[in-house]
Amino acid sequence: MFETARRSHTWAIATALLVTVLWSSSWVLIRVGLDDEALEPVTFAGLRYSLAAAALLAWVLPRHKSRAELLTLRASTWRYLLVLGVVFYAITQGAQFVAIDAQPAATTSLMLAPTPLLVAVLSQRSIGERVDARQVAGALLIVIGATVFFAGDLGATVVGIVASTIGLAANVASALLGRSINRQRDLNPATVTVVSMTVGAVLLLGTGLVVEGMPTLSGTAIAVVVWLAVVNTALAFTLWNASLRRLAAVESAAINNTMLIQIAALAWIFLGEPPGIVGGLGIVVVSIGALLAQRPRAARR
Repeated sequence: MFETARRSHTWAIATALLVTVLWSSSWVLIRVGLDDEALEPVTFAGLRYSLAAAALLAWVLPRHKSRAELLTLRASTWRYLLVLGVVFYAITQGAQFVAIDAQPAATTSLMLAPTPLLVAVLSQRSIGERVDARQVAGALLIVIGATVFFAGDLGATVVGIVASTIGLAANVASALLGRSINRQRDLNPATVTVVSMTVGAVLLLGTGLVVEGMPTLSGTAIAVVVWLAVVNTALAFTLWNASLRRLAAVESAAINNTMLIQIAALAWIFLGEPPGIVGGLGIVVVSIGALLAQRPRAARR
């Protein structure tokens, strides 16, 4: 039994890491949409998540078991999923798009670095998950490593900092709420994703169209939105919710923060921006922190 649980936990870690790779590539594509295609940030986010929600609905609704689950959800579960949709999609993703539009992506990703540390501090009191000293130390190392990696002038702006701060707070809240919902094994990850994403997508797109107006989409812009929606959102968020059935909140937050290094690596590969010696040191520190933040085997058992 212990061996099966260990394999399931390893699968959850591998799945979560795959999702972060997809999400990290999104930052490059978001920059293409914002800079090259001149898309407005909130409308761009709304298009991405609305199309992703539509794709998930088209996949979920034809299945009798999925329809039955949706129809039999308790009122309390609906409330949790609605709140998750507002916090995780409308606020977190909307704030990140605005921040990326206002300042370099590296600056925005750096400001999200405290997420696992804050989750570690809050998880025991809010959702009853015990966090040991090793996990707190790992989360703290991630923050230190990220700061070392991105030391120097990062081109921060007032709008970017405010949006990033809002995104950080919403990210922490959604990590705790998402774990609380997904550890209830009676809920299918696809159900959690499709309900919460649809709520957040409607809010994002509606806000974007009212504030920023109707966008003009080129062929490239359409291709970027479709890829982000289907692969990096519909598929990725479903896999992420599945991994949260096994990973503790602080574990998922630590894995999520490896995106700091992945984004930097993508910038090195595609934009010719090598991290240098100091950046390399930051990568090592973040990697060690992410490993330490994983729950020890004894605790998992």
